[in-house]
Amino acid sequence: MTVRIRLSRHGAKKRPYYRIVVADVRAPRDGRFIERVGSFDPLKDKSDESRLNLQLDRIKHWLSTGAQPSDRVQQFLSDAGLMEPIKRNNPNKAKPKKKAQERIKAKEEALNKKEEEAKAAEAKPAEPAAEAKPAEPAAEAKEDK
Repeated sequence: MTVRIRLSRHGAKKRPYYRIVVADVRAPRDGRFIERVGSFDPLKDKSDESRLNLQLDRIKHWLSTGAQPSDRVQQFLSDAGLMEPIKRNNPNKAKPKKKAQERIKAKEEALNKKEEEAKAAEAKPAEPAAEAKPAEPAAEAKEDK
């Protein structure tokens, strides 16, 4: 018989309350269980000490007899110091999605275009200043008339 330490959902609709139970893997989630070893109330504040209650001595007993914790219960046990935390590695999760990649690419292209324009402006000599001097006497000539 394979045994798991898992969560069993109780409470009202949209007001969950979980019991941490030792149950046969073939039993329904909220159905028959062997022993209740704790509780978890996700609606309480994270700093509240009564949010998670564990009977550590009974959990140690069941782990020594071969019970396997579910992923969530293993996280609770690793926080309590009984087990090693689950190491997860999903390198694709941190990558931006398709639309975000398109936005990033558009920004890079705009920056490159501005840099090229700035370089082109620096490369041209100061020709506009030479053109401005002859324009001034013509403006004074119009004022004299």
